[in-house]
Amino acid sequence: MAYKFNEIRLDKGMYGERGKSFAQVLEKLDPSEDYKGTAYEGLDAYQRQLKRFDIKVRGTGSDSVEKFFHTTDSAVLFPEYVARSVRQGMEEENVLPSITATVTKFDGMDYRSIYSVPTDDAKSLRRIEEGAIIPQTEVKVRENLVKLHKRGRMLVASYEAVRFQKLDLFSVMLRQIGSQIMRMHLEDAIDVLVNGDGNTNAASKFAVGTLPISGTAGTLTYNQILEFWNQFDPYTLNTLLVSPDAMLQILKCSEFQNPLTGLNFQGTGELTNPIGAKLIKTSAVSNGTVIGLDRGYALEMIQAADVSVEYDRLIDRQLERAAITSISGFAKLYTEAAKVLTI
Repeated sequence: MAYKFNEIRLDKGMYGERGKSFAQVLEKLDPSEDYKGTAYEGLDAYQRQLKRFDIKVRGTGSDSVEKFFHTTDSAVLFPEYVARSVRQGMEEENVLPSITATVTKFDGMDYRSIYSVPTDDAKSLRRIEEGAIIPQTEVKVRENLVKLHKRGRMLVASYEAVRFQKLDLFSVMLRQIGSQIMRMHLEDAIDVLVNGDGNTNAASKFAVGTLPISGTAGTLTYNQILEFWNQFDPYTLNTLLVSPDAMLQILKCSEFQNPLTGLNFQGTGELTNPIGAKLIKTSAVSNGTVIGLDRGYALEMIQAADVSVEYDRLIDRQLERAAITSISGFAKLYTEAAKVLTI
């Protein structure tokens, strides 16, 4: 049986189609649905191209980098391999789904979000008498644009240095680049949660030892965590972004040392706690800081571009200073859905 993927002519122009990734262009030329019931079912169009040129990218039997460059056509697949490996590293370190309410795909650099600031009267579900005016919730466009940031790393390596390296090992290097890029995006998200997105919507800040939070500055007990939790009505404190030193103090609280919590952590890696919020430890949060949020209402992530690589350089074996980038930004949704506690 002749398969269509063996006949596709690959060229650099497939990376340049506006609004489409290389994988999407391939999928359009070679739809996966045509392979149902065949040995290639479950593979996407790019993976079928790897099969076509017998390139193994993972496992003990993985090929060397130079296998991509045996033919002009197979060389075109190399930038997509780089992008996928970087994307895998980003996903491995990605905590953004745990702190963002929604993700908006946007083709451009100037994004203006919407917002609503309901008054106490507007938030109340009042009884409406016959003929009375129904309370309104006004949705407006933000005054200032949301800043999108290009984050990336430069891949610096000569082709001669990596040509004989196994793809499985080279993937580890690329995944680390992805991890670093995701760390930059997380730092951007935390900055917006704390300081706002330029639209006068910085988070409310509380400090241990200053009303309404009791205690002594520099120490954190379960009482202060409860008092912080109590500031979120009508929102729900369901996520805590915590600096490493603050996490240590939290875990030393006797209320967090329930044996069942320990068993759950050992079995799943997930930390549960008495207030029901997800604990996320990250050094991207400043020392002595706890950021609490209602992840369903606090933050919008805007993606202007997925992982992008300089495909011309990579196809032509010019790995020296080949940029790998990703463009994203963050907008604050409901200002009071995120608050900061300083120990």
